[in-house]
Amino acid sequence: MRKIIVVLFAMVLVAAVACSEGEDGALAEEPRPTPAPVVTQAPASAPASPSAPSPAAAPSQVAPAPTAPSASAAPPSATAVPSIPGSPAPQQGAAVETSGGQVRGGIFRRLWADPPTLDPHLTTDTTSAGVVVEIFSGLVALNTDLQLVPDIAESWEISPDGTMYTFHLRPQAKFHDGKIITASDFKWSIERATSPETASPVADTYLADIVGVNAVLEGDSTDISGIKVVDDHTLQITVDAPKAYFLAKLTYPTAYVLDRENVEAGGRNWTDAPNGSGPFRLKEYRIGERIILERNENYYKEPPFVDSVLMNLAGGQSMAMYENDEIDITGVGLFDLERVLDPNEELNRELVVAPPNFSVSYVGFNTTMPPFDDPSFRKALNHAVNKDLIATEVLSELVEAAYGVLPPGFPGYNPDLQGLRYDGELARQLLADSKYGDEASRPRIVVTVPGTGGTIGLDLEVVIEMWKQELGVEVEIQQVEWATYLQDLNANKFQAFAGLGWEADYPDPQDFLDILFHTDSSINHGGYSNAEVDSVLELARTEPDVLRRVALYQEAEELIIADAAWVPLWFTGERYVLIKQDVSDYRVTPMIIPKLKQVHFTD
Repeated sequence: MRKIIVVLFAMVLVAAVACSEGEDGALAEEPRPTPAPVVTQAPASAPASPSAPSPAAAPSQVAPAPTAPSASAAPPSATAVPSIPGSPAPQQGAAVETSGGQVRGGIFRRLWADPPTLDPHLTTDTTSAGVVVEIFSGLVALNTDLQLVPDIAESWEISPDGTMYTFHLRPQAKFHDGKIITASDFKWSIERATSPETASPVADTYLADIVGVNAVLEGDSTDISGIKVVDDHTLQITVDAPKAYFLAKLTYPTAYVLDRENVEAGGRNWTDAPNGSGPFRLKEYRIGERIILERNENYYKEPPFVDSVLMNLAGGQSMAMYENDEIDITGVGLFDLERVLDPNEELNRELVVAPPNFSVSYVGFNTTMPPFDDPSFRKALNHAVNKDLIATEVLSELVEAAYGVLPPGFPGYNPDLQGLRYDGELARQLLADSKYGDEASRPRIVVTVPGTGGTIGLDLEVVIEMWKQELGVEVEIQQVEWATYLQDLNANKFQAFAGLGWEADYPDPQDFLDILFHTDSSINHGGYSNAEVDSVLELARTEPDVLRRVALYQEAEELIIADAAWVPLWFTGERYVLIKQDVSDYRVTPMIIPKLKQVHFTD
């Protein structure tokens, strides 16, 4: 292992010079699909991995921070971002009025990246979701404490058998243009999301619990029988079985309401001028330059405090921009961390140590393709990776080695799960016992990552080097542009895939284990199939006892890990974020949720 250690330190030196900070403070991260992946780029600061909690156990809550930002999901090219070419940095708007002591007005400036889509029903990544959740809304939502709260539905009842939900819509809920939102709008929206014409890659994942959705997905109907419009402000939804996580699923953008006239009149380009319902409306989107969101004065709750949000898409050096007062929040990379941690450093007063995201980064295998169709080969690769060494020596203890799927603090997390730990001798034996022990007959191995050139990520470089040194297994890297990567990932085209991770979208272990590993899941990108795992996951779906549900999910996780469906890599550690002292109530949350409406400036 001495040679590997030398390689690691050499890479660290290069990374410290080459990597830039992630947008909200965590490790510089590539886009991470919310329902689909989470892309981890070469560490530049503590990794920012998002996620969400579950009913099974109380999710960790994020306390408000007077000057606290929140390092939620960093967008794709979260390599920092410079000022927009040809335009000066926007000035903070004047503080014009107050509400409850909170100042109204101003422009909140942050880094982002071009979203693959602004259509809620097609959203599968956190880059898109981070914008979509501010423009659109649904029946229910998660607040910044990760609690389920009413949104457009001001209240609801659940039938005694747990299968029928009756939602009562706010009479004052309106689209951005002032049009009242009705129950019929929700019925049409969900039918649109599940229509084969929409081709949503996640509609079956988030909506198929509703009776009649599968018939629409399969093209046998255009009407969802399990959705009934009682009157303009009352909607009934019937699910196929009592499921503890159903309401939480409705917080995902696939269930958001759209304005039918807006969508049909706009055709394929309707998102250029979306008539949403969220706290912000889209004022401007210039690809590669900026997105500007402005306050929705017709918002059915209290309107946002800031006048607008500027999302800089142009790329650049985030720390320099922050110190030049061009943006209001940035992550802190390894190169700057020691300086910022110095209590005598001026920036230290603006430092927020953010809790970890609920996410996991990993290398995925297509278990239907050689050589990953052999469990022994997959196990060999797992045992050949010294994750503890990488986490300590390469990533400066900014991450926690992952031996399972569910992140620490997440409902259902099993601290006793041992996983497939580093054991070079065992790895070599497993390789020899596999169908692919003979190098001469071993298929070519290609790992696909998102990107268009340059570094593939320090951690992945080291993992590949370990496979080579421990096992003699050579791996080729293929980089694919982000939007294409998502498309091909959802089509299960990759032999192996990396540079990503998974972030929870709602508070339940089902969002990790069932969605990622059940045979029939459309987001099972590795084609993994295990009848025993499926059986356990199906039992957990309807188990009414919370403790028993947790036990079932932990059982399923142990089976999945023992089968080496993935190489789990890292859970995020603490994230280091800088936020301007005049910005308040930007909370650090472990997942993508609407939160910009509460951000405000102080005098």
